[in-house]
Amino acid sequence: MLKYFSANWIFPVNTNPIKNGIVAVHPNGEIADILTAEQALSRNVEFEKYAGVIVPGFINTHCHLELSYMLGKIPKHTGLVEFVQSIIKSRHTDIVQDKLAMQEADKMMFDNGIIAVGDISNQIASKTIKANSKLYYHTFVEVMGFNPDRASAIMDSANCIKKEFLPLAASIVPHAPYSVSSELFNLINEEAEQHNTFITVHNQETQNENSFFKDKTGGFLELYKFLGLDISFFQPSGKTSLQSWLPYIKKQKTLLVHNTVSSKADIKFARQKHANLYWCLCPQANLYIENSLPDVDLFIDENVKVTLGTDSLASNQQLNILSEMKTLQEQKHVDFEKLLQWATINGAEFLGLEKKIGTIEKGKSPGLNLIQLSEDFIIEDDGVIKLI
Repeated sequence: MLKYFSANWIFPVNTNPIKNGIVAVHPNGEIADILTAEQALSRNVEFEKYAGVIVPGFINTHCHLELSYMLGKIPKHTGLVEFVQSIIKSRHTDIVQDKLAMQEADKMMFDNGIIAVGDISNQIASKTIKANSKLYYHTFVEVMGFNPDRASAIMDSANCIKKEFLPLAASIVPHAPYSVSSELFNLINEEAEQHNTFITVHNQETQNENSFFKDKTGGFLELYKFLGLDISFFQPSGKTSLQSWLPYIKKQKTLLVHNTVSSKADIKFARQKHANLYWCLCPQANLYIENSLPDVDLFIDENVKVTLGTDSLASNQQLNILSEMKTLQEQKHVDFEKLLQWATINGAEFLGLEKKIGTIEKGKSPGLNLIQLSEDFIIEDDGVIKLI
């Protein structure tokens, strides 16, 4: 038996918003139809009317479930170099507490209307949580290793973790340009091409990253010293970070995460070198760590495909995509419909789920969230009510 949901507005995403629209849903969550008020009246349909706006379930394309135990443990505005050091110093070994923290984070995302997650993992610890979750997860098995001599051994270890995640979806990805050698990048690319999967990488989160690649200066030198790494072999490219590493990833669909200091020249270079890029913004994490945001207007002007992420609870106080949207609307004045596209269909496309979720469309099962907007579509609060 169909259930009918109505609100002040329905935002299907793939079509224009429908004032006082009605969504018909099968018991299994599949969308049966989207009706106007007039169509519902003519069919004598009984429906539940809600005050607010109905949108599809949200997609979180960048999270670190493993770091959920670090909520509130790292001070704000440390800068990325000190933040990374704090993560390393605070690595946890309490399996029970870690599992409870991951369960709470998974529930937090579900309660906040998130239905699919691209999650970074360095170990197998999150598998049980993901296997029993109501959310869809694609696990990105993250590798790092700046010493080129270690590349093959690192990939062997990553492949073992990837196999342990089966039958859950997983792929091997690089951590960041400053932590992955060119040899390791090449092996990751070969793996992605062989299995026709997609890649994600932390990109240009701080100006220190560009400085390191341009002339081997900046804060990352302190990070390598802290790690006890000899980087005498590294020769700077004289280019920005993105322009230095992107040529190693030939054609596989790739998500660039953070992009806090990415420039117009970087975007132009990226487009020339790679035809299938997505750009993920994690605004609250950017503010937490570096107290800065990317040039969002630049991404809009360049018409690139943007997705949204929460990053981890080490760098965020909640895992809530609507809250990320609210931050961008408040601080960068981004139009709600554009934010909604970033939060739904673009993320679904990147994760290869666009035929199932991302839009309120007949035959899909995107979930339905009820949120509150002002009359001119300003996000009034970050509360989400899950309708289905």
